[in-house]
Amino acid sequence: MSRRKTERQLNLVICLLSTRRHLTAQEIRRTVYGYAEAESEQAFKRMFERDKRELRDSGIPIQVGTGDAISGEEGYRISRADYELPEIELLPDEAVVLGLAARAWRHASLGEAAANALFKLRSAGVPVDTEAAPALTPAMRTDEPAFGPVWQAVRDRRPIAFDYRKPGQDAPERREIEPWGIVNLRGHWYVVGHDRLRDARRVFRLGRIRGGVEVLRGGPDVVVPEGVDLRSVAAGHRAEPEATATVRVRPDTAHALRRGALRVVPGEREGADGGWDVLTVPYADVPDLVGHVASYGANAEIVEPAEARAAVVAHLSATADADAPAPDPGPAAPAEEGAGGPA
Repeated sequence: MSRRKTERQLNLVICLLSTRRHLTAQEIRRTVYGYAEAESEQAFKRMFERDKRELRDSGIPIQVGTGDAISGEEGYRISRADYELPEIELLPDEAVVLGLAARAWRHASLGEAAANALFKLRSAGVPVDTEAAPALTPAMRTDEPAFGPVWQAVRDRRPIAFDYRKPGQDAPERREIEPWGIVNLRGHWYVVGHDRLRDARRVFRLGRIRGGVEVLRGGPDVVVPEGVDLRSVAAGHRAEPEATATVRVRPDTAHALRRGALRVVPGEREGADGGWDVLTVPYADVPDLVGHVASYGANAEIVEPAEARAAVVAHLSATADADAPAPDPGPAAPAEEGAGGPA
């Protein structure tokens, strides 16, 4: 399932779980983040029917009732009593597995899109039960190429080696560590472990690893110190200096930028241009920021700082020039009679 569909279906569940009455299909289309991409009424109906079917197949009980008392149009909601699971008792080893999995989620009261949906419901006069809404939104960030091999090394208790570049460094440095675990803090993934070359405990941000991660197969397995709290170690690590950029993005686009943003301010959806959302995005290297924002083309633009804005304009201009077809030289001029021939 695509990330966009997952986010849309999650927002639909939050919306239907939070309303105290049945919502019509059109109310859902106006309210739930993700349905705006439907180009026509028929496209929306197909998308909505598919989402309902897939959610029901996964065990989520979507009820059908009267959404509009005047027209008698059908409406939809999710009963909290039917949605909640009964109390579950876990064995100790099962609880440990779930606890490890829970570390891969970033908790929040509600995601930005879900909060906007609840605001729209209230604005339309629909009674909302905020207590029925889920208490967290999944927001895994595994965009870093190093995540997979580092996670496997942690699982297999194997040391690793990689090139690591700190902010401001021109060239990366070689690091060799015994990884103890991976944690997520402030929207970024970090690996905690023992740095063999410096003989000290270290914390490395996965997004700063350059190139591949080498898993060292020889030697003994990595031993994690007893009682070490990986999250406390990572939280106590002195954060690398970062700046923030103000970035404007089109609605329902640039999802990776949104997930990493420190703040998202939704814009007005009215008007000819469809509005812009304003993101506060942390960054440490201007080239990395420029490459990330430029990958979204016309759907994202840097407002400030000025140097980053100028850099992304130059980047896009150079890309456009490189893709432009070579000018047609036109038909060759006919040679003059007798020119170049024998006397």
